[in-house]
Amino acid sequence: MTITTARPTRAATTVVFKAACPHCRGRFELASDAFRLAIGASRRTTFYSFTCPDCGRAARRPAGERIVELLTGGGVRTLRLHTG
Repeated sequence: MTITTARPTRAATTVVFKAACPHCRGRFELASDAFRLAIGASRRTTFYSFTCPDCGRAARRPAGERIVELLTGGGVRTLRLHTG
């Protein structure tokens, strides 16, 4: 899955992101509540996920700083992972 827009678009009060499924290659738009963002202590433990509306499979992708910024700014639910 990749986010294909530089900025989320606002439809009423819902933020929508363009996405693509790495499994079925479907392309679609998903509301911010369809995504989950996990922020860990490293790049390896920071990722976003969603369920593809076309094939129903779970997708999980690494999230760099820019993706984290876009998703958190768009209201995506965020889980902060703690170590220790």
